[in-house]
Amino acid sequence: MVSWFRRNKPEADAPRRLSTEELAAAFPESHQPGPSAEAPPATVEAIATTVPAPAAQPEPASPSPVVEPTVVALEDAAPSAPAAAPGKPGWRQRITSILTRDITELFGRNPKLDDDLLDAIETALLTADVGVTASTQLVESMRKRMKAREFADARALLRALRGELVAMLAPVVKPLHIDASKKPFVILTVGINGAGKTTTIGKLARRYKDEGLSLMLAAGDTFRAAAVAQLQAWGDRNGVAVVAQGQNADAASVAFDALQAAKSRGMDVLIADTAGRLHTQGGLMEELAKVGRVLGKLDPQAPHEVLMVIDGTTGQNAINQVREFSKKVQVTGLVVTKLDGTAKGGVVFALAREFGIPIRYAGIGERPEDLRVFDAEAFVDALLPESLTG
Repeated sequence: MVSWFRRNKPEADAPRRLSTEELAAAFPESHQPGPSAEAPPATVEAIATTVPAPAAQPEPASPSPVVEPTVVALEDAAPSAPAAAPGKPGWRQRITSILTRDITELFGRNPKLDDDLLDAIETALLTADVGVTASTQLVESMRKRMKAREFADARALLRALRGELVAMLAPVVKPLHIDASKKPFVILTVGINGAGKTTTIGKLARRYKDEGLSLMLAAGDTFRAAAVAQLQAWGDRNGVAVVAQGQNADAASVAFDALQAAKSRGMDVLIADTAGRLHTQGGLMEELAKVGRVLGKLDPQAPHEVLMVIDGTTGQNAINQVREFSKKVQVTGLVVTKLDGTAKGGVVFALAREFGIPIRYAGIGERPEDLRVFDAEAFVDALLPESLTG
């Protein structure tokens, strides 16, 4: 009854196989010589040209290889986006703050000069990540002045708010000074994953090179894949030698060898990269402290500057980061990056009030020129309506 399931199809229904000659006639282009067969070797060669130059023989005093730079045209290496305009206009051009929107909306309604207005200002400050303590301090100061009848109208209060914001940042406006008596002047960069440490180092190298300083880089981020190659690429762009070891090498050993090499060559500046780590990772934080101790064996004053790179988009979590990192290494300066990528940026005020650590630089774009020496007035003016600040 079920024999029909086994019924075979007639031979006439079987598909006929085409010969090679028939296939060639049907698809003549598939047999023409093309780039497909040679594509893999070409791709490999293209990648090879972008890989940094192989490590040269190490200096006698340093077992780590010192990668000599191959100068690349900066116009080709830099990101395609144009740099921000120089001076204060560049800050306003790149920083689009939620505080600007809220303040503009609030004062566009010609509000009364009363406690409701101060409450609305406090809400705007909190929304912009200024922080509870800093926001409360600012608003209470304004409240006392309002009760003393110092303000003729709401616009006068807003101008006073600008002055208070600038005054809060004034103590931390201290540009980094490279002490020429310390050769090399050692800068150790620290921070969590993704904050932009390696990119910041590359931009600093460009800045110091343009200032006529000789410098060397230490590729101490031996954990993240391609981190060494990334720093070597920045070294190539700026004509700066990079001391590097292999993947998963001891970061303290890299820093030690780099300091030896920089001393032997009489370099003005040594910038040491480190692997990103969360402030909650106790073992990795101890490793960071070890890097500082090892540098101190060659130079008791090294590192002369510990730059902590803060991602401006992380908000109030940056407070905990700085607090925990400061327990392992003495953070002496801050770099706040990605201010062009956040609608808040008020964490700068919270950091200034909480720690008083100098804010050396601020990142407002991708180009090397967009790493700016921190300017309190330019930053505050970028957060407030242009009609007020001019």
